[in-house]
Amino acid sequence: MRVGIHPVSRPVVYRDRAADVVFLTRSTADSTRTIEWEDGNTYPVIDVEVSSASHPFYTGTSRVMDSAGRVERFERRYGRAASLTR
Repeated sequence: MRVGIHPVSRPVVYRDRAADVVFLTRSTADSTRTIEWEDGNTYPVIDVEVSSASHPFYTGTSRVMDSAGRVERFERRYGRAASLTR
């Protein structure tokens, strides 16, 4: 590997807001906010909306989606003529 072209990998804490889970891993992502971990060290923390702890594919649970509402919103935004142009 060429020296000096790769980003620095460092320990980072990811916090899943939906499942209230935190995990420490290595990443090239950086954050200005920090958190004190169980080992007493301070690490950058990155908040995420979905992780393997809350994603339906990994948890085996499904969520009810409002598909009818999304279709109506699409038709309101782009008009019914958009679907008839084919």
